[in-house]
Amino acid sequence: MRVLVTGSTGFVGRALVPRLSAAGHEVRAVSRADHGDLAQHVDWRPLVAGIDAVVHLAGQAHATSTLPDEHYDRVNHRVTAELAAASHAAEVKRFVFVSSIRAQTGPVAPNVLDEESPATPADAYGRSKLAAEAAIRATGIAHTILRPVLIYGPELKGNLAALRRLAARRMPLPFGAFHNRRSLLSLSGMSSAIELAISSLATKDQTFVIADRAPIELREIIAAFRAGAGRRPGLVPVPLAIMRAALRLVGGREIWERVGGELVVDPAKLIAAGWSPIYDTGTELARLATRE
Repeated sequence: MRVLVTGSTGFVGRALVPRLSAAGHEVRAVSRADHGDLAQHVDWRPLVAGIDAVVHLAGQAHATSTLPDEHYDRVNHRVTAELAAASHAAEVKRFVFVSSIRAQTGPVAPNVLDEESPATPADAYGRSKLAAEAAIRATGIAHTILRPVLIYGPELKGNLAALRRLAARRMPLPFGAFHNRRSLLSLSGMSSAIELAISSLATKDQTFVIADRAPIELREIIAAFRAGAGRRPGLVPVPLAIMRAALRLVGGREIWERVGGELVVDPAKLIAAGWSPIYDTGTELARLATRE
């Protein structure tokens, strides 16, 4: 199968392209060098010509207050709509869009999320992803939409990178009482889900939330990083009320949500479609710590 992958030099793309090639697919790896600035008009027609499947990874990743809402709408929504329309005109057989769980929720959620949970994005990033999903469906192209949670792998970034740095400090940490759960997703799991979505009839015209099979508690994340370094957890059970007050004093409500909130996703629908999440989150995080 001839597969076009946008965002091929990004975190997911760098793992996905060689995986697809090893599986026998002919991959057209596309990056900014090929299509230019996504904030400007892109002519996708020559890039999708002769392609069987498109995997769309490119876009503005993560939510940040430094970018205007219009930027997210252009790069994540309208670019996706244009690429989907060009792919449909070129008779591409499957359009796989890597959206985000933030198209469905804010940084925390009071209940376990699945595909039937209401989509209530909390920021411009999430709204742009949700709008992109609707635009794909409107073209009529055969598609699969994946909504991953936070993805981990080599070169950790964001909250997980911060937690790994914190775990590396040789002192007790006050997170022993943090039983709040977070769903995470291994990079290999993300890649295998995309590989399935390219051609599986069970994923055609479907939207899936995607995460490792079981969530992990915050205190277990830190313990896993320390275990990978051959150290004991060293976690002190400071009462949550004290920690909440201290964290909000330092960084406001947002930092408390990142550290103390829950976000749990149930990937049962994708598993039923044939996806096999084989990785244990804690074990994989410990392995990442050994690579430091």
